[in-house]
Amino acid sequence: MVLMVLAGIPAHAQTHTTQEHKIRVTTLTSGLAHPWSLAFLPDGRMLVTERRGRLRIINTDFKLDPGSVGGVPFVMPHGQGGLMDVVLHPKFAENNWVYLSYTAGDGTNVGTEVARGVLKGNQLENVQVIFKMAPKLRTGYHFGSRIVFDRDGFMFITLGDRGEMERAQNPGDHNGSVIRLHDDGRVPKDNPFVGKPGWLPEKYTLGNRNMQGAALHPQTGLLWTHEHGPQGGDEVNVIRPGVNYGWPVITYGANYGTGTKIGEGTAKDGLAQPLHKWVPSIAPSGMAFYSGSKFTKWRGDLFIGALRDQMLVRLKLDSEKVVREEQLLKNVLGRIRDVRVGPDGFIYLLTDAPNGVLARVELAE
Repeated sequence: MVLMVLAGIPAHAQTHTTQEHKIRVTTLTSGLAHPWSLAFLPDGRMLVTERRGRLRIINTDFKLDPGSVGGVPFVMPHGQGGLMDVVLHPKFAENNWVYLSYTAGDGTNVGTEVARGVLKGNQLENVQVIFKMAPKLRTGYHFGSRIVFDRDGFMFITLGDRGEMERAQNPGDHNGSVIRLHDDGRVPKDNPFVGKPGWLPEKYTLGNRNMQGAALHPQTGLLWTHEHGPQGGDEVNVIRPGVNYGWPVITYGANYGTGTKIGEGTAKDGLAQPLHKWVPSIAPSGMAFYSGSKFTKWRGDLFIGALRDQMLVRLKLDSEKVVREEQLLKNVLGRIRDVRVGPDGFIYLLTDAPNGVLARVELAE
């Protein structure tokens, strides 16, 4: 169900009626250059990444600080890549660690890396690169990359296949997989492929195409991700250790241009089926479970941004089954890149544009 915009509401604060709540969407901050990710600091400020390589601060009055945070590792923007995710350590209040994913160069090749630094004022100090994708490639596609910490403090990094689809099935290749590490980059001893000849021990999954959304389920604590499919076949998956998610052996998508079949069809023994899929593609990006107190009828629902279809998707869940899909804010804000639930219980959105905005979804009742 697509939302209807009510007449007479200013563009910066529009009111909409959804299936379960009447909401207001307010633009809080503008002037962001292709923002990618958002993190909430304990003092009420926010960190925002801009794809070209700047880490920005939005102050408590929602005004964008004119400068940028110093100490960010050198970022090589390339195609879809650049400065991507920003995430706080689970114990940020004690250690001030901030984690960044970004594309970095290796001669003529580029790939996703993750670094962390201690935030002091407007500066990152003691910056450490704790993960480097291998191999790096020349292509400008499918870098991932979201960072999520689970309840035990392990760090997950989502990576794309870099546009070379066969790499997603390569056990000795980072591309097209979820990575699991300790918070300092060490490999956990209980990773599923540790000690298996020919397998990279940091790999947690394989067969993923390009995951640009990831979040922990609020009840089970399991990692959920979504990924882009080709001309259809965007997927939502529950991530479990050692699972092969099928790309490119199976997919609900098709070859660009020709529409011809990719791989061996849509199902094969031993390869996981998606929890939910979109045909045609919506180009998902950003993902959050709602566990706040503001939208009581949305508790436990999954929210996903869409770039191509320029909307916010709400998935009503029954355990690991989608029972309803609602399309919100269709063509209202533009390409939605990131989705976060704030400490105040409202939903925050970033739009991917040269003049990107931070918007907030509020109750209008």
